[in-house]
Amino acid sequence: MKFFMPSRVIFTPSSLDYPLGREIYNFFQNEPVEIIKATSRNAARYIPGTTPAEKYANSKRTILITTNTNKKLDICRPSADYQFSLVSNCPGNCEYCYLQTTQGTKPYIKVFVNLEDIFDVIKQHIKQDETITTFEAASLGDPLSLEHITGSIAKTIEFFSGLEKGRLRVVTKFNNVDSLLNLKHNKHTRFRISINTNYVLNNFEHNTGSVDERIEALVKLANADYPIGFLVAPLMVYNNWKEEYYELFERIKKHFGSDLFQKEITFELIQHRFTAVAKDLILQRFPKTQLDMEEENRSLKWGRFGRFKYVYPKEQAEEIKEYLSSLIQERFPKADIKYFT
Repeated sequence: MKFFMPSRVIFTPSSLDYPLGREIYNFFQNEPVEIIKATSRNAARYIPGTTPAEKYANSKRTILITTNTNKKLDICRPSADYQFSLVSNCPGNCEYCYLQTTQGTKPYIKVFVNLEDIFDVIKQHIKQDETITTFEAASLGDPLSLEHITGSIAKTIEFFSGLEKGRLRVVTKFNNVDSLLNLKHNKHTRFRISINTNYVLNNFEHNTGSVDERIEALVKLANADYPIGFLVAPLMVYNNWKEEYYELFERIKKHFGSDLFQKEITFELIQHRFTAVAKDLILQRFPKTQLDMEEENRSLKWGRFGRFKYVYPKEQAEEIKEYLSSLIQERFPKADIKYFT
């Protein structure tokens, strides 16, 4: 797919104190992009739009170049022990995304340029015993979608390659991987791609890579000896859902050569869920959405962030889990299904 290019880039004063901030500033000098210098507090006023939908669309075309000052990393189970951010948000417009809520009125993209500070925080969170500590880089955004601008994932892979007890995990809906294939990674970075059926991609995942582009990117990474996996999310129930998930896994099978089937491949399965707050924001931003957000069809589940979320009823969730597990186990002899949630 075509690389993302924003309409405007806002640089905070402190961002230009860092080498990466200056590199990005120089990169955009040769691009048809509006360059603004402003504080984080004032960033939103430079984003045009009179309706929530317009403001959201323009925010998705805006990058704020800033710094990450978090000293304490959040837990990221079941995906990893901790999460950290090289970016927040992404150029994709996935209607169901939980970032619709967590980033609320500020859905613009942030790029954090103080990489050495971020790496220092990571080192402080590595356990001192014999166990491995895992870190998710794509919980609050998709850093690979901006790699052609930042180079941050490459630097992070090389950083983790030298950590004896630290492991990096990255998940993406994009295929921007060519610059990563010849890096020294020591198998300390596991890449997963987020995949779903044609119905989900075509209706709800806008401005992202196609299924084939994502799978082809994962094959490249596997051939470069990275550990790999799939995030199948959000799992949705709709007319012909079983047939479409069957077709999806047949599609993966066609892309994989016999040698790749012998690799350990992880799978993470996440059912569709939404909160009341997310539903309101989604309907404002995507008034014609076809997302199934009928509360009477769901069960309430208490979320760890202090909100109730609506998930599929227990029997339906079990049916989803069993069916997807069977599709995986029939095709991948060394599949490791990490969790279903």
